[in-house]
Amino acid sequence: MEHIQVKERKLNKAMLMTILALAGPTMIEQAMQTLVQYIDTAMVGVLGTDATAAVGATTSVNWVILATQVAMANGFVPYISQNLGAGNVDHARRASMQAVLSTLLVGTLFTVIIVACSSRIAVWMNVDKTIHDITTGYFLIMYFPMLPRTASTVFGTVLRASGDSRTPMRIGLQVNVINIVLNMLLIYETRTVSVFGLSMTMQGVGMGVIGAALASAIAFTYGGLAITVKLWKHPVISPKGLSWKPDMEILYPCMKVTLPNMMQRFGTSLGHVVFSSMINSLGAVATAAHTIANTVESAFYIPGYGMQTAAATLSGNAYGAKDGKAMKDAANMMLLLEIILMIMSGAMLFILAPHLMGIFSKSDEVISLGFTVLRMVAVSEPFFGFSLIVQGMLLGVGNTRRAMIYNLTGMWGVRIAGTYICTQIFDLGLVAAWGCMIAHNLLVFTLFGICFIRESWNPLSEKNN
Repeated sequence: MEHIQVKERKLNKAMLMTILALAGPTMIEQAMQTLVQYIDTAMVGVLGTDATAAVGATTSVNWVILATQVAMANGFVPYISQNLGAGNVDHARRASMQAVLSTLLVGTLFTVIIVACSSRIAVWMNVDKTIHDITTGYFLIMYFPMLPRTASTVFGTVLRASGDSRTPMRIGLQVNVINIVLNMLLIYETRTVSVFGLSMTMQGVGMGVIGAALASAIAFTYGGLAITVKLWKHPVISPKGLSWKPDMEILYPCMKVTLPNMMQRFGTSLGHVVFSSMINSLGAVATAAHTIANTVESAFYIPGYGMQTAAATLSGNAYGAKDGKAMKDAANMMLLLEIILMIMSGAMLFILAPHLMGIFSKSDEVISLGFTVLRMVAVSEPFFGFSLIVQGMLLGVGNTRRAMIYNLTGMWGVRIAGTYICTQIFDLGLVAAWGCMIAHNLLVFTLFGICFIRESWNPLSEKNN
């Protein structure tokens, strides 16, 4: 009996180390991305409330674009992770090649759409007419390099599905450094800065918001090219030498996962656009507070999304190996870790909210409104984290339909409908809108909680056989 307990402890320790090895680099990568987003927002925030509003007005459109990219990438996650778990390396490589073809198609399509829609984006997002021109310019430059941006998203996901989360992390760090350096050069005029009491001249181009967009576009382009090279040289899933023709044996099962996931992400992200549009109609202060609060909050989601990556990979590996016990043990351990991490994250957000808002804005009105909604949402962080892990497990086994239903119900049935009633009919403002967002998160938590308890997420459970 004692021997069995020792063996169980060793297995649990090994699983914990595996989870941390998968989730750790992803968390570091996202932390660096968030840090750069913080720096971007702070740098633009110095230019004034209108500049922050112009940048923030297109953020929700980015969610729609990114959602489609992520959904397509996620379609390859269960196929690659399950085949690697079963030892079918050749099938995993073929899936990698199909991911390349999909990237070329989607990246090119998005480039055409961005160019065609750029002149109308400010009108669609209901931004103030005084910032229409700057919003349009920022959007076109920021999102024009869609092919390398799609490559970064898709190829990074493919590498993580193979268990390699360090390569996307390293490239993400490089992208962030490039972005910071170019921001400092392109946003501001040449100026004198003081560092540790020493004055020095800092060269600058003085392009303002447009400079911020150009810096990001250059950095994203580098990232897409760099991760493509790494995928091509990868020792396990390199597509080098494989056929460039569509492979329906691979694409069909991947598309079965992708389509519900894409519908979920597109529908959810479109909901974010509608949500932001309603907030933009409340004025520049509400838009700026909402934009900054979203930026601040994103840092505190890092443990959730990092662990979700590990959940998808491990559940896919276990399902491919037909190891039901490993799948259940991994789920239990990740949920425990996730809840602990998100409780800590939520507590930090609650305490630091006013200080973090003060980094990005000098407006007392914006700061006050922003830290109020941040403290509200901080309480719901552990519930949101729980939902992310169950979604990750569902993705790993290729079941994305359930997540689609739950998320779209919460987004459109609670957040959008509630926000419309609160802001457009009763004029209740940003606080009420974020209250609807929290209600959405709690509903999704309840649905995924029932799913987990009933084990309907686990195809290897005895309850489902």
